[in-house]
Amino acid sequence: MRKLVYYMAVSLDGYIAGPGGEYDFYPTTDAYTAWMTERFPDTIPTRFREMAGVADVPNKNFDAVIMGLGTYLPGLADGMTSPWANLEQYVVSTSLEKIDDPAVTLVRDPFALVRELKQREGKDIWLAGAAKLAGSLLSEIDQLIIKRYPVLAGAGIPLVTGEFQPTQFTPTENVLCDNGAYVTWYDRKQ
Repeated sequence: MRKLVYYMAVSLDGYIAGPGGEYDFYPTTDAYTAWMTERFPDTIPTRFREMAGVADVPNKNFDAVIMGLGTYLPGLADGMTSPWANLEQYVVSTSLEKIDDPAVTLVRDPFALVRELKQREGKDIWLAGAAKLAGSLLSEIDQLIIKRYPVLAGAGIPLVTGEFQPTQFTPTENVLCDNGAYVTWYDRKQ
C-alpha cells in the first residue's frame, strides 16, 4: 500500500518557515542541492525542473502531492497554478471556492482523499508544507522525511500544529550533508 509521507525542511527549533512564510534562511551548498535533486527529483517545482536538469526524469518517490492552502497560494501569487505538474496535485481548503487549473484538484475532506489514494497503485503520496494539515492528518502519516538544518529560526510556522497526539516514529535512515543538515527517515512505530 502507498504511504503518506510528510517530507519537510525544519530548523533546529522546529520551524518549517518564518512568521511570514520565509524559508530562504536554510543553508545550502551546490553539493547538497545536487544530492537532494538526485534523491528527490519529483519534489522540484515545475518552473525549476528544466534548470535543475530533471525535466524528463521520472518520479522516484512520489506521484501525488497533497498541500494546504498556505503552500499553494504563494506559488499561485507568482503565477504557478500547477506547482508540481509531474505529480497528481491536491489542495486541501475549506475556504477556497475553486481552482482554475484542471491539473490541480480542490479537496474538502483530506482523510477521504488520503484513504482513497493509499488504495490505488502507485508511488507514495507527498504531504507538502502543511503544518496544520499535517496535524490534522497525523493519524494517516506513515513516514516522515525531515531535513533538519543547523539554524535556529526563533519563531515561525511549526512542523506540526493541532491537537495533542503523541505519535511515535522510528528512525530508519540518517544522512549528514555537507551543509550540516541531517536528512532523517522515520517510519510510524507499529
